[in-house]
Amino acid sequence: MAGRYSIVDFREMKKEKKQISMLTAYDFPTAQLLDEAGVEMILVGDSLGMVVLGYEDTLSVTLTDMIHHGKAVVRGSKQAFVVVDMPFLTYHINSEDALRNAGKLIQETGAQGVKLEGGQEIIAAVRAITGAGIPVMGHLGLTPQSAGQLGGFKVQGKDPQVARKMVEDAEALEEAGAFSLVLECVPWQLAQAITQRVSIPVIGIGAGKNCDGQVLVYHDVMGLFTGKRPKFVKQYVDARSEMLKGVKRYLKEVQEGSFPEEKHTFSMSESVLEEALKEG
Repeated sequence: MAGRYSIVDFREMKKEKKQISMLTAYDFPTAQLLDEAGVEMILVGDSLGMVVLGYEDTLSVTLTDMIHHGKAVVRGSKQAFVVVDMPFLTYHINSEDALRNAGKLIQETGAQGVKLEGGQEIIAAVRAITGAGIPVMGHLGLTPQSAGQLGGFKVQGKDPQVARKMVEDAEALEEAGAFSLVLECVPWQLAQAITQRVSIPVIGIGAGKNCDGQVLVYHDVMGLFTGKRPKFVKQYVDARSEMLKGVKRYLKEVQEGSFPEEKHTFSMSESVLEEALKEG
């Protein structure tokens, strides 16, 4: 493919019922790997707070953090559409602040879009950002930035009132110009209904297989994160174990003196060395 995927491509994929793949990335080499593999969307998620920076939640992540990591991911990718999360309190106060912060993210990272958590309560911010020509991805269901208000990290939308609001929020986000929507930790039946109801692509994470695409955290997929694994995560490889073996092998060879070998070293002529060591 020449150039990056666009929001037009994703609309076509939904129409043609082609699944969209999305994974998180937070650095240059990971972005390169995902791009080479053919992942259509990369999310620079504020999940980096937990899986990269060691925080207990996403609330401590700053705009500066997201810009720093977003730049690296954009540099490492050529074809994937890169979306950067807007962190906590960068779009909640007023629409002017939201637009200013979204613009800063796009200008400084070179990303193709931003992601905001929430429904009708953030519609003014979404309208302001999309009105300036910046693609916005919505995020409903379990929204980590407001997990405390939701009663923790648990499935959302199991009762009629919450489910109805989620449907209305999805429609409101589409009307406000969002190009796509993430549904996290939502019963598959509700996720399917929302996917069918809106014309924008719906990306699921713990929302069943009937969405228009799927997203997971890279560290969960690769087995790199040692924390509690959510039910919806599938680990595809145990990369951490292999990396640990590599580090231990390196330590052993350094300690026993078998590394570096001659093939890993450089040499110089004895005469040059003697000349260099002569006293003046």
